[in-house]
Amino acid sequence: MTSKVTPVITIDGPSGAGKGTIAQNLATALEFHILDSGSLYRLTALAARDDGIDLSDESRIADLALNLHVEFIPTDTGLQVLLRDEDVTEAIRKEEVGMDASKVAALPKVRKALLERQRSFSDQPGLVADGRDMGTAVFPHALLKIFMTASLEERAERRYKQLKAKGVNVNIAALVKDLKLRDKQDANRAESPLKPAEDAILLDTTTMTIEEVTQKVLELAKQRLA
Repeated sequence: MTSKVTPVITIDGPSGAGKGTIAQNLATALEFHILDSGSLYRLTALAARDDGIDLSDESRIADLALNLHVEFIPTDTGLQVLLRDEDVTEAIRKEEVGMDASKVAALPKVRKALLERQRSFSDQPGLVADGRDMGTAVFPHALLKIFMTASLEERAERRYKQLKAKGVNVNIAALVKDLKLRDKQDANRAESPLKPAEDAILLDTTTMTIEEVTQKVLELAKQRLA
């Protein structure tokens, strides 16, 4: 008797493309699990600090990453992130956590451990995975792969509105510059560079609303699931 294969839908793309919002909407509509892969390095760094582990201790941090107790819960106000049953949604966005995340992300054993940890999120009835290399490196055999993008200006505008809504004082020109730099870094990194999987469906959302993108991706998902 063969076990049922868990359907996985990956949503990759550059920063500010709206992957997170669409992944949440899709996971909610399909009642699938969700993986916000971009948070895992931050969560690992935060857990290491909480446990008093030196950020250069590669083996201990890798073991921590592999067994990280994490939950992602879609809510009306965004994705709630739990670490060891504690809400750390805001805590992992702090600047110092981001800096720590960059340090642990440079450790090969940690990257390998988190690759396994990401794959462990695949469970029935299905998974929506949001990130930059979900369809290429993490879930190469995913049922449906979406590569979302939008113009640099549109992505900066979306990020600007998002941050302003949170009361953060930002400059749109600075956001454009930051996104341009991140695009270059993501596309040219040695390991898992940002690029569409060969079998990914490219979706330019520049002129689309959130509702239109959600509906389009949901239609594609239902076609594949059928």
